[in-house]
Amino acid sequence: DNSYTFSFLFVFFVLILFRPAFSINTLSSTESLTISSNRTLVSRGNVFELGFFRTNSSSRWYLGIWYKKVSDRTYVWVANRDNPLSSSIGTLKISNMNLVLLGHSNKSVWSTNRTRGKERSSPVVAELLANGNFVMRDSNNNGASGFLWQSFDYPTDTLLPEMKLGYDLKTGLHRFLTSWRSSDDPSSGDFLYKLQTRRLPEFYLWSGIFLLHRSGPWNGIRFSGIPEDEKLSYMVYNFTENNEEVAYTFRMTNNSIYSRLTVSPEGYFQRLTWDPSLGIWNLFWSSPVDSQCDMYRMCGPYSYCDEKTSPVCNCIQGFNPSSVEQWDQRVWAGGCRRRTRLSCSGDGFTRMKNMKLPETTMATVDRSIGVKECEKKCLSDCNCTAFANADIRNGGTGCVFWTGRLDDMRNYAADHGQDLYVRLAAANLV
Repeated sequence: DNSYTFSFLFVFFVLILFRPAFSINTLSSTESLTISSNRTLVSRGNVFELGFFRTNSSSRWYLGIWYKKVSDRTYVWVANRDNPLSSSIGTLKISNMNLVLLGHSNKSVWSTNRTRGKERSSPVVAELLANGNFVMRDSNNNGASGFLWQSFDYPTDTLLPEMKLGYDLKTGLHRFLTSWRSSDDPSSGDFLYKLQTRRLPEFYLWSGIFLLHRSGPWNGIRFSGIPEDEKLSYMVYNFTENNEEVAYTFRMTNNSIYSRLTVSPEGYFQRLTWDPSLGIWNLFWSSPVDSQCDMYRMCGPYSYCDEKTSPVCNCIQGFNPSSVEQWDQRVWAGGCRRRTRLSCSGDGFTRMKNMKLPETTMATVDRSIGVKECEKKCLSDCNCTAFANADIRNGGTGCVFWTGRLDDMRNYAADHGQDLYVRLAAANLV
């Protein structure tokens, strides 16, 4: 009896010693993931899982990443969103220094599409990192310098902590979000959230060729058009603008909290944070807010939107509706025009408080000067129509000034928005 037990234990230990060395978070160049094996990669810390999935109403298969411990299955990245596997035959493997996803008859449906670089002495591996980044890297180098490809460079509809949204100016890569087609269909939907870098960078929400919402420029704390994005103790936001990159990112100071930014299939840019006690994603804010004033160019040029007034569109001081008849019909696209033309020499400024700054495509930025020098700079340029601080921290620094018309403005309740100084002829300053 004892010898039987001993034999059993011996065989058991031999099996353990010589079982295939599957690492839970890494795929070696000799391994593969298949739909039939049901194997997944799980990140260190058990937060993220990568594998094959089907949505509820579909027979199509996708390779994706989701939260492992979140009961409400939530996908954060999909490799082959627009080229699903039509049957349950699918294999992910490393081939010729690329990750490839093969379907029926070994047909490639997705790959990392890297052009061959210099030959490498060490093999390549793929790893699902603790932050949800799926990387292909040199097996001897697990630092960022060893990454040959990373999923963080090719977002789906979700921005996770440590991901970057915007431009890598060294590689020309533009990272933006594209919604799912519907809550059950991961293919590319109608809504895009992407950075516009002309003059002062800001994000735009697009539906096809139509602009729906503008984030407003970064004011040192948040985007001025998303005042709901309050500072939170467990989260740090960062917007970087230099000659290497223009990008927004956020990170968690408490990694046990799951938070993400996403573009919904219905066309909202949202921050969601997981509530494990209730088993739901808490919606912190959604942009555009369901109000007229958050819609892009709701009111025409030289007018601003104010939810507390009726009608919501108002001319800036010193301006009248371009067409009173249209204005009375609540058709505001024509906006407002000056009562008195600028003379260039005797002009002054009216201060508008708690404002979302106008669209910045016609703005110029000088971060080296403050608000007083900004006023002088604006007055010395006859085409300058308004100015404001570029950064509202520490009492305000930097200078933004506009030449040309002022578009897509609104005001907020106290403590949100910032001061905007609009140029007026002397006669209209009273």
